[in-house]
Amino acid sequence: MGLLQKLLDAIGFAKPQCKVLCVGLDNSGKSTVIQHLKPKQGAVKEVTPTVGFNVEQFARSAINFTVFDMSGAGKYRSLWEHYYKDAQAIIFVIDCSDKLRMCVVKEEMQSMLQHPDTRGVPTLFFANKIDISDHLNPVECVQYLDLDSVKDRPWHITPSNALSGFGLDDGVAWISEHLRVT
Repeated sequence: MGLLQKLLDAIGFAKPQCKVLCVGLDNSGKSTVIQHLKPKQGAVKEVTPTVGFNVEQFARSAINFTVFDMSGAGKYRSLWEHYYKDAQAIIFVIDCSDKLRMCVVKEEMQSMLQHPDTRGVPTLFFANKIDISDHLNPVECVQYLDLDSVKDRPWHITPSNALSGFGLDDGVAWISEHLRVT
């Protein structure tokens, strides 16, 4: 932490900090979501698949976000649970055009939601890739994933298109309203 940041913290002018865990299956659009939320000068033009995880930072809604972009590839999903403890919010990106893997989404989501370190953590679901024909809408995602049974945390689902940015600001605004930031 720099001297200026310490000084701002001491006099109460620093923005609150928030650690967000971004998860979802591979190719769901997690990195594209994050790149779209970053300021244009910090965003990359071409997004490549995440290996392991990446850490990105951006500011929105008077909050400094540090986002842990976790790989969704099968061999890396076991890493997710090592980051639950420090997460103040979770973003779960769902490729709602990939109906074949919705059963895997449900399995991974349930595993995450049942982990004791995620209880009470606000969880945002982006029903991503709504621009692709024959996608599931957010209501269908809620029904298929049985999200209505989630009672131990605030949660929200919003349709999104990470390529155009549709729905992303609404999602971040929801997270900002439901955070316990430091």
